[in-house]
Amino acid sequence: MMKALVTGASSGIGREIARLLAARGYDLILCARREERLRQLAAELPTACRVIAADIADERECRLLYEAVRGEELEVVVNNAGFGLFGEFASTSLEEELRMIDTNIRAVHILTKLAVRDFAARGRGYVLNVASSAGFLPGPLMATYYATKNYVLRLTEAIREELRRAGSPVKVCALCPGPVDTEFNKVAGVRFSLGGLSAQRVAREAVGGLFAGRGVVVPGAAMKAMTLARHFAPDCLLARVTYHFQHRKNGG
Repeated sequence: MMKALVTGASSGIGREIARLLAARGYDLILCARREERLRQLAAELPTACRVIAADIADERECRLLYEAVRGEELEVVVNNAGFGLFGEFASTSLEEELRMIDTNIRAVHILTKLAVRDFAARGRGYVLNVASSAGFLPGPLMATYYATKNYVLRLTEAIREELRRAGSPVKVCALCPGPVDTEFNKVAGVRFSLGGLSAQRVAREAVGGLFAGRGVVVPGAAMKAMTLARHFAPDCLLARVTYHFQHRKNGG
């Protein structure tokens, strides 16, 4: 039986990816901190679901999560859990930023490392790491968040090349959406001046791209254009433009 692990499955992109994987026949292991929401989602899905409430910002809980599921013969791992924080670097909470690094980087690194090792040994498997279009840019006013997503993007691209050179059938993919209509905005303390894509659309493009073997998925024509346009501007200019955008989206 095909099985998939989805972190951050209680809302937004993670929840919609879980729905799409279930529609493809995958049994699911759903992970997030909010157990009640996970159980509500599990009750809606047509395939068997196992619910694991865990805070993967805690390294011990992250490792225990993988140990709890590695015997399930996973075929797909989706690293979706993550959050952002708005504000000038000098004034934002150090504690919250360290927690962000633990969630957005450390947990993704641990689960990707363990999954790729197991998948490579078995000769099959898929890893989807949810990065962001933020990963392509310097991000004043969300400096730590942008940096974490750059890490996820570059890590995924590097692993993909290693697997390609080894002739491995294992596929890794980075999802890099722009603004999305999810709870992320409330947690980060921002509001977008431009409308975001729906979580359903982003999830569709993510799952389709993953199984098509794509290395990076950027949903939406506007974000695709932005990722191309960045090649024609120096980083100092991109930082100024990003600051202006971030300032506006917080009502400045």
